[in-house]
Amino acid sequence: MPPPPPPSFGRGRKRAAHAFDAALDDTELVTARASLVRGRWAAVRSLLAVTGDDWDRRGHRVTVLAQESTALGWAREWQLAEPDSSCASVLAAHALVYRALDGRDRPDAAREACLAAAALAPEDPTPWLGRLILERSLGTEEEVVRLFDEVRARYPDHHHAHHLMIARLAERRADAGQDPLHEVYDFANWAAEQAPADSPLAILPVVAHAERYRVLAAAGIESADPAASGHWVGRRARQVMKAAFDWWLEWEREDHPRRHVDLNFLAHAKYCEGRGAEATALFHRIGPYATPAPWSYPDRDPYPAFRTACAWALGAV
Repeated sequence: MPPPPPPSFGRGRKRAAHAFDAALDDTELVTARASLVRGRWAAVRSLLAVTGDDWDRRGHRVTVLAQESTALGWAREWQLAEPDSSCASVLAAHALVYRALDGRDRPDAAREACLAAAALAPEDPTPWLGRLILERSLGTEEEVVRLFDEVRARYPDHHHAHHLMIARLAERRADAGQDPLHEVYDFANWAAEQAPADSPLAILPVVAHAERYRVLAAAGIESADPAASGHWVGRRARQVMKAAFDWWLEWEREDHPRRHVDLNFLAHAKYCEGRGAEATALFHRIGPYATPAPWSYPDRDPYPAFRTACAWALGAV
């Protein structure tokens, strides 16, 4: 049976009714974040010290912590106590990035802070990730590409950076419509092929497909109902989804900090494709760790959309 459309609420709804937790299943991060909110930045210092050069995990933890309203104030307190701390510097820089994106601070202040953090830890891709997050929304395409290269020079398989790059590339040439040769697909395939066999970057072609749908639906070229758009039922789309799902079945790693991001993209694709059994397996693995993207695409309240898809999948098997 075909999947029902997720409920649409339009842009009049400023906030989703359900709060998603960007920390996902990182319980140590949740604990440190709670301490930071209470002004105990020592817990964050310990967390980031233990994280070390696990760059995907460091990026995940810093971005989540930086989105807390108290993060900048406490990061600056930490910097006063430990001026040479690269962890304090990168947390303050990311906090400024999110404040700039919210219109609460100047983008130039965030840019300067990211450069200062990079100077303290030249090998760390995380300050450059902060700049990439900022310029993905505010910068030129040339600047986005340059910053992606800075991240990749330090860690070629950076998960978050690849997702940001795909989101930006998908926005090129909306009027090209369903072009199977669009550059976002070429980039996703190239990145997946370059990555190690056990890297979650193997899912990037699915991410590219969803991000391109977001752009085409926003332009009125595709239906605003993803399950009815036909975007996931063409021959090329089905090949991409099957390859990604088959890879996931063989993937034995359960320790990647952002794996639930990939699981949500893959479950969304299988839902839109009408593959109930495969979607169910993914929803079971996701559990409570839903993510706003891609369930919000193109303009939906993501949690009801996620719940609708999950209920359909469980009822279809």
